[in-house]
Amino acid sequence: MRSLSIFVLAVGAALVLTASPAHALANGVPVDEGNFQFAARLTMTGIPNSDGTTRDSGCSGALVAPEWVLTAGHCFHDVAGKRVGGPVPYDTTVVLGRVEADGDGGVDVAVTEVRQSPVNDIALARLETPVTDIEPIMVAAIEPEAGEQLRLTGWGALKGGLTTAAEHLQTGLFTVASVDDSTIGVTGEEPAPDTSACLLDSGAPYFRMTEAGPEVVSTESSGPGCPHSGEETTARVDVAADWITETIGEF
Repeated sequence: MRSLSIFVLAVGAALVLTASPAHALANGVPVDEGNFQFAARLTMTGIPNSDGTTRDSGCSGALVAPEWVLTAGHCFHDVAGKRVGGPVPYDTTVVLGRVEADGDGGVDVAVTEVRQSPVNDIALARLETPVTDIEPIMVAAIEPEAGEQLRLTGWGALKGGLTTAAEHLQTGLFTVASVDDSTIGVTGEEPAPDTSACLLDSGAPYFRMTEAGPEVVSTESSGPGCPHSGEETTARVDVAADWITETIGEF
């Protein structure tokens, strides 16, 4: 099982990898400027280690409301790796609206609060300032079906062995291979059968295209080492749809 989160650079020490989950996209293709502006790049800094040092990490996600980004629950945790909610546990910033991490345009905004899903590995990260000039992705309320095609966008590493996030947003097509109570398994389809999530892509959205626009169906959770042609485990959004709607509707 591949670790889906990579925690980078313990303060005053060498590069550190942990067994906690996050991801990226291996054997995908670069996203053209202006597309999928809801895709979120999360950067976490100063995450505490049990020995008193700190580390940095990253995840992916999607804007689902002006103040909220949907991502993986395990992206926010305590020193023991347990998922946590409430005030953001360490400094976290979000990039939205551009395909180059350090490019022009888009927005950079801090996260202030985290809400954890009660049913699966999903979290909502509340933004310090509402993002009003980017259209949020819709949240699926319909159960996914085996054989359905989904698209993934992610900011993670481009291949196994890399420990840094991509500088350009990546995408690929996937097929729903299995459906369970709170998760779905997906396999790579295009541009290759081994197109797959990788380090620093936890929380990345798998979405279907509808007449009304893109609709997030699941978020990246865990899987084998990348690249691979096996199944990724992703957290179903429809089973948490009521909780998501209630949470983003509170503000």
